[in-house]
Amino acid sequence: MQLQSKLPKVGTTIFSVMSQLAVEHKAVNLGQGFPDFDGPQLLRDALTEAMNSAKNQYAPMTGIPKLREQIALKAERMYGCRVNPGNEVTVTSGATEALFAAIAATVRSGDEVIVLDPCYDSYEPAIELAGGRAVHIPLQLPDFAVDWQRVEDAIGPRTRMILVNSPHNPSGAVFSADDLDALARITRGTDILVLSDEVYEHIVFDGLEHQSVLRHAELAARSFVVSSFGKTYHCTGWKVGYCIAPPTLSAEFRKVHQYLTFCTFQPAQWAFADMLERDPQHHLDLPKFYQAKRDRFRELLASSRFQLLPVRGAYFQVVDYSAISANDDLNFCEWLIREAGVAAIPVSAFYETPPNSRLIRFCFAKNDETLSAAAQRLCQL
Repeated sequence: MQLQSKLPKVGTTIFSVMSQLAVEHKAVNLGQGFPDFDGPQLLRDALTEAMNSAKNQYAPMTGIPKLREQIALKAERMYGCRVNPGNEVTVTSGATEALFAAIAATVRSGDEVIVLDPCYDSYEPAIELAGGRAVHIPLQLPDFAVDWQRVEDAIGPRTRMILVNSPHNPSGAVFSADDLDALARITRGTDILVLSDEVYEHIVFDGLEHQSVLRHAELAARSFVVSSFGKTYHCTGWKVGYCIAPPTLSAEFRKVHQYLTFCTFQPAQWAFADMLERDPQHHLDLPKFYQAKRDRFRELLASSRFQLLPVRGAYFQVVDYSAISANDDLNFCEWLIREAGVAAIPVSAFYETPPNSRLIRFCFAKNDETLSAAAQRLCQL
């Protein structure tokens, strides 16, 4: 059978490849971005209670009302944005589904979507499946800042959407209020939509505030804002996220969502709703929790030959390995698994056209024992 692929450039994701290599070589896995510890006991107990209370059938397509109400309350407390839980909040089967639904709902054949490289690898395939074209604008090294003039210069008559991500994966860079102002300025007076990937919204360090698009009324009126319970509550395998968008955008989003997954695992929705209601402090404590891990990991690597780049948010540490090897980052990551027993992700995997740099990404959302074991091996290089 002859089949012409709709995604001819896409193979197995680098995350799956590196995780499989880590298993084969019994390496410490600091590659794929998931914690190696469980979420709060209160949350797990709430899940069990929901399953034992006959909440095991289809949930409402948009999400159970109690969870949507709690999401709206959190958005108002955190960002001063009043959100209608009825027609502006949709619960999804993970943030990746929400990103896909937002793109599929609004991007048409021939449309252009501006993405900022390096970026999460699901963005471009979703754009291409919708018939659009990703326009890649590189972030500025070494701090991965946005050159907003370059973004503005890339806007043309086919520009349908600008896709942004803060806190940023893989670099850990975060937006400032000036970044939001710049984004608002270049989209003002246009029909350009904004898709804001904010899955690490509660993991911001050094006293900084997460600059959600929801803080900026002008931007919120044209934006899909996507977040993740899995990242916030250390349970990425539950695959529950959500999208906040104005009523017109939410209506189109839901048309796709209902035929993509229809609804999301109901017991987990009840568990997250209970968690938000009974322990609203958890997400507020998350910056301190992960900053301690960031600082610990950086301290452990201080004597290594890696150059550690700044980390302002998310749970990744990008390092420059130039002092260790002249190999490209993919070959270096494969060598690192085989010879050092530590898995990382090559930063080039997040680019259309990688820069001439030697950067890899470690995930520090791990137990102290895991970080110590990895660092001990890395410091011997």
